[in-house]
Amino acid sequence: MKPPKIAWPEGVVSGAPVHPATAAFVANPFREILDEMGAFVYATDLNGSYVYANPMVLQLLGRSLPEVLGKTFDDFIKLEHDEDRAAIDRRVLVHGEVVAREESNVIPHTGEVRTYWSVKRPLRDAGGAIAGMVGVSYDITDKKRLETAVAEQKALLAAVLDNVDALVYMKGEDRRFRYANQRAADAFGLPADQVVGKLDSQLMPQEAAQRFWRKDQEILASGQRSVSEEAMQGRDGRMRHYWSVVVPWQQADGSRAVIGLSTDITELHDLKEELQRQARTDGLTGLVNRRHFQICAQAEFERSRRYGRALSLIAIDVDHFKNINDRHGHPVGDRVLKTLALCMQEGLRGNDVFARTGGEEFCILLPETELPAAAELAERLRAHLELCVALDDLAIKVTACFGVTASAGQDTGFDQIFARADRALYAAKRQGRNRVVVS
Repeated sequence: MKPPKIAWPEGVVSGAPVHPATAAFVANPFREILDEMGAFVYATDLNGSYVYANPMVLQLLGRSLPEVLGKTFDDFIKLEHDEDRAAIDRRVLVHGEVVAREESNVIPHTGEVRTYWSVKRPLRDAGGAIAGMVGVSYDITDKKRLETAVAEQKALLAAVLDNVDALVYMKGEDRRFRYANQRAADAFGLPADQVVGKLDSQLMPQEAAQRFWRKDQEILASGQRSVSEEAMQGRDGRMRHYWSVVVPWQQADGSRAVIGLSTDITELHDLKEELQRQARTDGLTGLVNRRHFQICAQAEFERSRRYGRALSLIAIDVDHFKNINDRHGHPVGDRVLKTLALCMQEGLRGNDVFARTGGEEFCILLPETELPAAAELAERLRAHLELCVALDDLAIKVTACFGVTASAGQDTGFDQIFARADRALYAAKRQGRNRVVVS
């Protein structure tokens, strides 16, 4: 019986007869193209028997063309799970579908698994009936391995970035976020995929967005990385502090971006602030301590000299404080000192510096205050103290001595002012206590 003539798909082969008339196929002018196109090209009849196989197919099967013609794929390679391939072939040979899909085969002589991208389409005879199938497969094993390796690396990087204890992000020169890890997204209260593409001004307060953008522009312009402490109000309204490293980055398309890694140091910042507060604050009364008072006082003295402004000082000593401790105990003495501190603060301005400079000794530094006004304030505080610090449950009445002075033209340092106030304080003691002496 004479074999039917096949209508080959356009662009592949035209007018090629089905096996056994292979000689005619070999003579076809497109044969050389099929042999050299860098893909596995083959054709089968309705039974799946090869009527053509180019050199790459022959090399894969480890057979010559005469050994392959008339045989099926299963005659050479038997896969454990071959139902899918057989079902696909039936879709092409029975239903005339064109199928493009990924396939995997085991190389017989090596046992290696190779992956292919295969396109299978029906061959039709002159009457349009399906007479066979033509297949073209490209070996994408290396590409798949590279894709798998890249996907694994990407998954690993994502796992690291989402679990690192820092906000990691990329922002383009258009101010839009191109990446945000989970911690960065959490800071904005959005899923990570909803952060990408948004402007910084859409995710944070305008003032903060402008401040960060100015810094980003400086980094992009200089090409230098920046390391600094930054602050931004969190979604809960609390100010969060970050230690940020931001570097410039040029992407493959030529566009520029910045990559930032910001570690939340809010707890460390608050601890530092608390330690600094403790370093300048008296632990019992909450007032400025002696050391910090001396620093503030010297700075105010220099400022008063520079601008020709007045500066006054009030020194205070609680009367008979040792007797209070001896009779009622130190807890009561502490109660007296804390009550005195609260009482005195009621009559002071915001820029006055009130300090505990010793056990029962206090000082009030009065910037831009002339001596008469300082003396008047001291007298008001003395009178108020008698009423304010009276521990009725213990029958204790608290009074104090006040020494008042002001800076003078001959003073070269704050120590001289402090010495005059101290002398006035002791003069008040000698004169009977519970009084104000001006020097």
